[in-house]
Amino acid sequence: MRPDRIILGEVRSDEALDMLQAMNTGHDGGLTTIHANSPRDALYRLDTMVAMSNLNIPEKAVRNQTASAINLIIQVTRLSDGTRKVTSITEVIGIEGDVVTMQDIFVFDRTGLGADGKVCGRFRATGIRPKCSERLASCGIQLPVDMFDHIKAVA
Repeated sequence: MRPDRIILGEVRSDEALDMLQAMNTGHDGGLTTIHANSPRDALYRLDTMVAMSNLNIPEKAVRNQTASAINLIIQVTRLSDGTRKVTSITEVIGIEGDVVTMQDIFVFDRTGLGADGKVCGRFRATGIRPKCSERLASCGIQLPVDMFDHIKAVA
């Protein structure tokens, strides 16, 4: 079998190691979900889940695989009004020492509550153009340059 994409519904345990290994085998893309409070916490949870496999893989090797396999982390948060919103899009850019390095590309800024009790805010670019946009361009997907400069309004 030669799948184009690897999609795993949710990672909750030692299958995280299998997912990382599969995503590092030259496939063009993969997707999974992990429950965590932040993009950084998602990487910590991934480390913990790989450790559950009891294979005694060095943490540095796991983090190298993580940094190689994951390009973007999209954080969806359940807000105080019960709605779910994308609250950050974070790019994994590499590893420095033992730390997987990341940068926020887009974040949701809460501005308060509306009269109807709904969370108000805006989704805004941080001004950082993601490194993965070059890879997308090589595949024929051109992202508008200004999308990383403008504040996007959220209803």
